[in-house]
Amino acid sequence: MKSTKGLLLLAIVLFGTLFFAFTKNGEPKNYITQKQKLLATVGAILEGEHYSPKIINDAFSKQVFKKYLEELDPDKNLFLQTDIASLKKFETTLDDEIHGAEIKFEPSVSLVYDKRLNESIALYKEILAKPFDFSAEESVVTNPDKFDFPKTDAERKDRWRKKLKLLTLERYDELLDQRDKNKNDTTVNKSDQVLEKMARERVLKSMDRYYDRIKATFNDNERFNSYVNVVTNLMDPHTDYFPPVEKRAFDEMMSGHFYGIGAQLTEQDGHIKIASILAAGPASKGNELIANDIILKVAQGNQPPVDIAGYDVTDAVKLIRGEQGTEVRLTVKKQDGTIKVISFIREKIEQDESYVRSAVINDGKEKVGYIYLQDFYADFEDAKGAHCSEDVAKEIAKLKDEGVKGIILDLRFNGGGSLYEVVQMVGMFIGKGPVVQVRDKDGKSSVLSNRNTPLAYDGPLAVMVNEGSASASEIFAAAIQDYKRGVIVGSSSTYGKGTVQRTIPLGRPLDMTSGRTEYGAIKITFQKFYRINGGSTQLKGVTPDIIIPDQYDYLKIREKDNPAALSWDEIAKSPFQSWQSNDDLDNIIKKENQNITADPTFSVIKQDIDWLGKNNEAPVNLNLKKYKENQSLLRNTANQLNKLIKLPSEMNIEVAKADTTKFYHNPDKSKGDRYQAWLKDRKYDLYINQTVKILSDMIGAANARTAAK
Repeated sequence: MKSTKGLLLLAIVLFGTLFFAFTKNGEPKNYITQKQKLLATVGAILEGEHYSPKIINDAFSKQVFKKYLEELDPDKNLFLQTDIASLKKFETTLDDEIHGAEIKFEPSVSLVYDKRLNESIALYKEILAKPFDFSAEESVVTNPDKFDFPKTDAERKDRWRKKLKLLTLERYDELLDQRDKNKNDTTVNKSDQVLEKMARERVLKSMDRYYDRIKATFNDNERFNSYVNVVTNLMDPHTDYFPPVEKRAFDEMMSGHFYGIGAQLTEQDGHIKIASILAAGPASKGNELIANDIILKVAQGNQPPVDIAGYDVTDAVKLIRGEQGTEVRLTVKKQDGTIKVISFIREKIEQDESYVRSAVINDGKEKVGYIYLQDFYADFEDAKGAHCSEDVAKEIAKLKDEGVKGIILDLRFNGGGSLYEVVQMVGMFIGKGPVVQVRDKDGKSSVLSNRNTPLAYDGPLAVMVNEGSASASEIFAAAIQDYKRGVIVGSSSTYGKGTVQRTIPLGRPLDMTSGRTEYGAIKITFQKFYRINGGSTQLKGVTPDIIIPDQYDYLKIREKDNPAALSWDEIAKSPFQSWQSNDDLDNIIKKENQNITADPTFSVIKQDIDWLGKNNEAPVNLNLKKYKENQSLLRNTANQLNKLIKLPSEMNIEVAKADTTKFYHNPDKSKGDRYQAWLKDRKYDLYINQTVKILSDMIGAANARTAAK
């Protein structure tokens, strides 16, 4: 892998070269814009560095053309087919733009987009000004893949009408139910007509907020960033362009810390408010900023402030966070109505709630340790910063001190993270040995092995996964499965991301510590990883040893559901020695699968998710009576499912003694409350309970082996 310094040099050289790329008789053309240079640089990196680059030609141009228009108008109720036809002249020229030609397509689309956006705003206001007839027999198709852009203004208006009618019907149905059950004083004794009007007003308010945000934040630069991302994502779903702010957010997610003021925000009635102040952060000093203060503007030091009217919390957070030691000024409206400008110097804020945590389960014959890992985090800027492998080792030590006889590692919805960290973590459970294979674009394969991390735990192990377990999670689960080190428990398959990415910075450095640069970075797929048995996890994911029907299994959210995903393949197996003490694992797996198949609760869960999958694709009826009938079925099914996946009584789960203060005497009370809420959630989790049963059988088998020696 190239060093950060080498990648930075590559980006700077590319930017410099492309600036003078379009010359005639040695004379540079001065009209080459920053956007041209950025797009051309991205194109050059994709063609030169991507693991499996698509040829950037007319065929690729057509894909970009189609995808970008759908990106801007995902519901296909903004553009008309005549708009698409008028832009067709660009359909086979976008590859030229990616190679450095003048950018004409995206600005031309923006002109049409602005016009149609204003028309759409006027349309929804006009439609919502009149009552809907919910006695009419009609339905709406909600999957935009099943229809084209509207041909005429009339067809577009009707599409808007049906969309708004459905949104109003949803709220109207809720208000009718509230009135019937006397749940809400605002609905008591109100007529159907009044409730229908209330429903339309709520939809109007929601639409206004949505479009206010678009007009406030989705400017020319943001649209261009989206355009560049369409180009990168067509190479594969995990190749992305990060503008500087987004790159910072990515680094924050990976490292588990950010530089900010230490305040949590919330959105209420169109305003961004302070929800709470974190202890020991900049905002806690001086008590100038308090809960319920409204943020009106955000300024970077002495630069002009940005009015954040129309912003949502995510947009506001991006402005407030920044680089360490820099100044941010908030213009806030206090609860007494006064306006005040408050200055803060950004400091390091640890997002420790995203770090690993553990608990002790006392529900079986023996104590079981439970470890929850949200992602494979690593602080690449600070060697002494948070690294999940080190933190997991500490949790294992805590659990061993508690006398646990088995460990559950919960990787459900763990989207991955650091490849290095997962190799170290596998080593904690298998000792020294190969963990994963990687292959580069030239077909060269190498094996990543654990050589230094000592074995931290050698007892019974169960790993929980689901369709949201991706990348590093799949590497971990695959290695444990291939070594027969433990059992993998979960839905029909994991996510299916078998690719490795690296980031290449673009432009000059913003500072000398973070590695972030003026034009952001491109995160590019440059390797695929493979199991030590030779198979890829790409597309197929990892099939658990013990499959439990999962409430999200019917959703099309896996890698295989993305048409731009890379294909599955396999390479030669890497020599490895299976875990010797799990000779009875196959029998346990067979028995537990039979138990789950015969379990009436899981049988009903399977039936419910199959029905939800079919219903999810069906058109929605806009007749009130038929809508209510379908909603009743939907609610009953969903309620039954939610009831089934929640245990009727709580399991006996507590934290390790070493964590008592963090959970029950936390100096940050709101954080302590959230930790306790997390713990309570675990106590009613059907899937944890089932995994405890599986692990108990494994512990019993281990005890029997020990007694036989």
